[in-house]
Amino acid sequence: MPTTPTAVSAPGKVLLAGGYLVLDKDYTGLVFGLSARINVIAQEIKTSPGVQLTEIVVDSPQFLKAQWRYGYHLAPENGGIKVIQLQVGSAINPNPFVEITLAYALTYIASAAHLRASSTFDPAHFTILADNDYYSQPHSSSSDSNPTRFAKFPTELKDAHKTGLGSSAALVTSLTAALLSHYLPPAAFDPATEAGRRTLHNLAQAAHCAAQGKVGSGFDVAAAVYGSCHYRRFSPAVLQAVPEVGTPGFAPALAACVDSVDAWDARVEADGVVLPPGVALRMCDVDCGSQTVGMVKKVLQWRQEDPEGSRKLWDDLQARNAALGAVLSEGKVDEIRGAVAAVRELIRDMGVRSGVPIEPESQTALLDALTEVEGVYAGVVPGAGGFDALALLVKDDEETERRITTFLEKWSKEKGGVVRLLGVKGETEGVRKESLKQYVGWI
Repeated sequence: MPTTPTAVSAPGKVLLAGGYLVLDKDYTGLVFGLSARINVIAQEIKTSPGVQLTEIVVDSPQFLKAQWRYGYHLAPENGGIKVIQLQVGSAINPNPFVEITLAYALTYIASAAHLRASSTFDPAHFTILADNDYYSQPHSSSSDSNPTRFAKFPTELKDAHKTGLGSSAALVTSLTAALLSHYLPPAAFDPATEAGRRTLHNLAQAAHCAAQGKVGSGFDVAAAVYGSCHYRRFSPAVLQAVPEVGTPGFAPALAACVDSVDAWDARVEADGVVLPPGVALRMCDVDCGSQTVGMVKKVLQWRQEDPEGSRKLWDDLQARNAALGAVLSEGKVDEIRGAVAAVRELIRDMGVRSGVPIEPESQTALLDALTEVEGVYAGVVPGAGGFDALALLVKDDEETERRITTFLEKWSKEKGGVVRLLGVKGETEGVRKESLKQYVGWI
């Protein structure tokens, strides 16, 4: 275990094309990583001579009441490491994403390091720092009033308004990477290697699904690990053999699942997932967010009720998504608008047929108006749609950014909402180790 702090980060994501389709192995998604990152800094907790602690502390100092302290024990019958949240102050505020990630990662580490039942983990402190764009800025439509990279928010984490950039997947991925990096030697885990990223991907996917209580497509975790990519989902059956944390057989089942090369049949391909030179991917926050679970259920119900019609629409949409990807990778800037318009047409058609507001009328009006701004090539409601942040493909210069900002300020005043351009941009890199100097004042 390193005596000096270590830091890792994982990016957010935007599913530019392939919303809903990415749930089905017959289709793919075009995923871009984002410059907004979740950072986790791991450091040991120093104790006085003769004092032994069995405690792990996770802290998110940007939010109120966001510290979680855990004890742990080895569950009987190969049940893995069971973590128990300890009370901080007058109440216990559970965080299932943190708690389950700890249990999964510590169990895997114990298996990988061949720890015995009497072995313990050295006490450690993990600090989570999120770039501001994961959350809608409070009380202001301008980032100028909150200029620091890691702002303090006057709210508890559970009450923060998310912008839909994939914070839970980036958190689980970065926390898992921090735990593995802290407790395992570089020879056993290095996130810069292909083997290290594969272990991280499989373990983070398993933990994220357990924390969500469902097996999702996994594109968000894939982007957090690998960055921008074409993504084809893994078979959900890969996780069926993993029981709940603490139940008999959890530890060997998790280790076998994570280490299996053949069972994980996801396809993650970074080649060709690029933007043309001079083109940037930008995001607009509409500060309301969407309940995607209910939307997904209704779309899947429509697929069951109209298998033939939905199959044809999805096949056509897959072809248009692929055409958009080709336009971007081949640098055909003049064709971006037409390729995006073709995708949006079928997205709206799917919304009508399924009764789901994938591209709501208010978002359609905003996107159409933004497309008329000089320097904006096109925009989409990414992922599952609804009212999460919009994705724009724009000319990458200050003049275009200024025009968009001015337009959104005027739009917000006229329409009575708060819409703003986020500072985040598309980025190709996935998980990475970080220099500690950028966290001065936080650790």
